[in-house]
Amino acid sequence: MGSKIKLLIVDDEDGLRTLLKSEMEAHGFEAEEADGGNMALEMLKKRSYDVVLLDILMPDISGIKVLRDIRSNKIPTKVIMLTGVNELKLAQESMQLGANDFLTKPIEPRIIADCITRVMKE
Repeated sequence: MGSKIKLLIVDDEDGLRTLLKSEMEAHGFEAEEADGGNMALEMLKKRSYDVVLLDILMPDISGIKVLRDIRSNKIPTKVIMLTGVNELKLAQESMQLGANDFLTKPIEPRIIADCITRVMKE
């Protein structure tokens, strides 16, 4: 079998990010965390990730801006946007900007794992 799928989980909510990391590792993925968009962009310069789980609303820079940077710099990663229920317009905008999918919070870990597996096959 090949190497584990490498994830970068980007969310400003510490508890959610920590929970996602442990749940995704339990599903067999390798996961790292970034507490905001700026940290995520720094990490993406140093290491490649197969998939970025990217929160849309964050205090430093938005997930939309991070997604734009990922695509404009041609970083070869899949991006799954994580969005609150009231942010569907932003999620749709993110799809137009090149996101591979979006999920609405709260999300069951199994659904996230299935989504990661699916976008990796696309």
